[in-house]
Amino acid sequence: MNILSIQSHVAYGHVGNSAAVFPLQRIGIEVWPVHTVQFSNHTGHGAWRGDVFSGAAIRLVVRGIQERGVLRTCDGVLSGYLGSVDTGAAVADCVGWVKEANPAARFCCDPVIGDAGGGIFVRPGIPELIRERMLPIADFVTPNQFELDHLADRGTATMADLIAAIDAVHACGPRVVFVTSLRTDDTPNDCIDLVASDGAERYLLRTPRLPIVANGAGDAIAALFFAHHLRTDSVAEAMSRAASSMFGVLDRTAAAGSSELLLVEAQQELVAPSRLFAAQRI
Repeated sequence: MNILSIQSHVAYGHVGNSAAVFPLQRIGIEVWPVHTVQFSNHTGHGAWRGDVFSGAAIRLVVRGIQERGVLRTCDGVLSGYLGSVDTGAAVADCVGWVKEANPAARFCCDPVIGDAGGGIFVRPGIPELIRERMLPIADFVTPNQFELDHLADRGTATMADLIAAIDAVHACGPRVVFVTSLRTDDTPNDCIDLVASDGAERYLLRTPRLPIVANGAGDAIAALFFAHHLRTDSVAEAMSRAASSMFGVLDRTAAAGSSELLLVEAQQELVAPSRLFAAQRI
């Protein structure tokens, strides 16, 4: 299986492609990484160096792949942090090229906009581009709760609110919606929820809340969920496998007191999680 992953990249730490590529490779996926930015480290550290790549640069790289005649073998496109509106437009163009070569290919949009702790942290225009151009062509979308609220233009304090917001996002185009970092009034204080929906069925998965906030965890779990769904065609199975693996990685990371995901040290969790969590139909 081949996945074209168009995301940010950091030299130090794990976020964007630096968080998604190795987990995908570890579970046997061939990944073609194209970087939207190349930074020294995650911007959450407060200081960084590097560049945001232009849309033209991204198109050039994917055109080069296209010229090898291999886009017809691409099973999916995964996008994440965009860096600029120009970058987002380029990603949408690249998705079109892949689907033209392989109509069965799927597009997973990880709509990186912000989070509950820091609000919107992307450049102006990017949230609108995601909603207006990327959601209509996406087969999968993997927002955190803050991003779901933003895309659906409504709050999700209750389970009923959450379902209404997911349905609103389905109506924009994506067949599969996978929500992470979720807390409603039904969520115990010591837990965190995930919900996945394919429009026909919805599932909830609950894990203990770990004493850690790790950059890149959302990028990694989105990639794993997408890959497992491409293999199984099941939102429940994909969510169970992805969440169990990421819980194991985060548990190891928290135990070590690391500020960066221990993806390499805890890599066995990606293929054989220590603890398995099952999804429950809502």
